[in-house]
Amino acid sequence: MADDREQGRALQPKYDATGLITAVVTDHVTGEVLMLAHMNAEALDATIKSGEATFFSRSRGKLWKKGETSGNVMRVVEIRIDCDQDAVWLRCEPAGPACHTGERSCFYRTIATAPNGAVTLDRKL
Repeated sequence: MADDREQGRALQPKYDATGLITAVVTDHVTGEVLMLAHMNAEALDATIKSGEATFFSRSRGKLWKKGETSGNVMRVVEIRIDCDQDAVWLRCEPAGPACHTGERSCFYRTIATAPNGAVTLDRKL
């Protein structure tokens, strides 16, 4: 029932056709968006139980705990879910850069349009 999902107290994630839900990760102190990833039911459960962000890698087809190889673990401070339970927001304490490129956030570029109409990516410092 939509009303129960939208107003009730039961966690009832609405996964997409591939069994995934979108996860937005922010720094719990600054509010900066650090990354966007996806979770399946197993990843969400692991995140809730461990207190460390775990996702489902679509490219690798398996779970991955953020920082398992780099050490840049995301300690979860709070998990929120949106009104219809099809997206989660992880407020985290990052142990290092969020991005695999070494950048603090995966959102380190802006889309810019030059006077001639050319669209480029500009680094945001």
